[in-house]
Amino acid sequence: MLALKEIAERLGGELLGGGEVRIRQVAPLRRAQADEIGFVAQAKYRKELDVTGAGAVIVPPALADATTLPRIVIRDPYLYFARLTQLLNPVAPAPVGVHASAVVLSALPASVSVAPLAYVGQGCTIGEDVVIGPGCVIEDGCTIGAGTRLHGRVSLYADSHVGARCVLHAGCVIGSDGFGFARRPDGSWEKIPQIGRAVIGDDVEIGANTTIDRGALDDTVIENGARLDNLIQVAHNCQIGENAALAGQVGMAGSSRLGRRVMVGGQAGIMGHIEIGDDIVVSARSFMSKSVAERGVYTSAIPSQAHAEWLRNAVHLKHLDAMADRVRALEKKLEELENKA
Repeated sequence: MLALKEIAERLGGELLGGGEVRIRQVAPLRRAQADEIGFVAQAKYRKELDVTGAGAVIVPPALADATTLPRIVIRDPYLYFARLTQLLNPVAPAPVGVHASAVVLSALPASVSVAPLAYVGQGCTIGEDVVIGPGCVIEDGCTIGAGTRLHGRVSLYADSHVGARCVLHAGCVIGSDGFGFARRPDGSWEKIPQIGRAVIGDDVEIGANTTIDRGALDDTVIENGARLDNLIQVAHNCQIGENAALAGQVGMAGSSRLGRRVMVGGQAGIMGHIEIGDDIVVSARSFMSKSVAERGVYTSAIPSQAHAEWLRNAVHLKHLDAMADRVRALEKKLEELENKA
């Protein structure tokens, strides 16, 4: 537990009242207890301050006087909440050393942790303080930067590169073959060897069961600071820019590129060989079929609606071609009448 004044000293912010209040954990305002701290990021949640049982709160300057609870006033309460959560919930250190059941064919620094049943192939370069979880497979020639943590059953195919301070969650696969095949005259398929690599930058987090294919010729590249959620597919030769964020079940087709700080909502699809510029937001379930460079929010998904309303709209969609023909005919007739006038 930390005293509120100690939290403010470590993380900053203006402390108002109750510096001796001790905080055990963060919690939502609606269920927080006296030894927990909550936060309000937007004025629309102000009413929760009146009913919370929290021992303290984090609020923006606009709400500094909205409660008498001990509080830390900060411009971005949500970011402060994230940092405080890290402070109160440090990652448990992994046991240093190589478990007896692991197979390791490369030299490792003494600070590395290798869990049961993991495999590290030949010619790998592993940095200091790397954690390799149970059942991980690191094939020959891979590179993993210092401080990176691989949770259970992560697979790195040969010659893959993962930078420093990355987190790869359970079951993700880095450097598997891209979907590259040439059609034979008889309709069957000839495999195209995928000879590029998968290259992951520093400070990247990749969610559970996400797959990142190696390049066909060039490398597939995930740049520094990117965040990828669970169950994402990144195809061969893709590039994801610095500090981009992709939500669950996004699919990127081959050779597509996302710029820096791009945000992509869940289940969105990115067509192959297109480029999404810096600072663009793609809404959930949208399909990006052409390159865009201008900053903004792009949406193609149909919002949910009552089933009967959806059926009516679907009927209208079926008749769009006929309606367009009628409009053109009316426009032509109107033009003829105007010319006679």
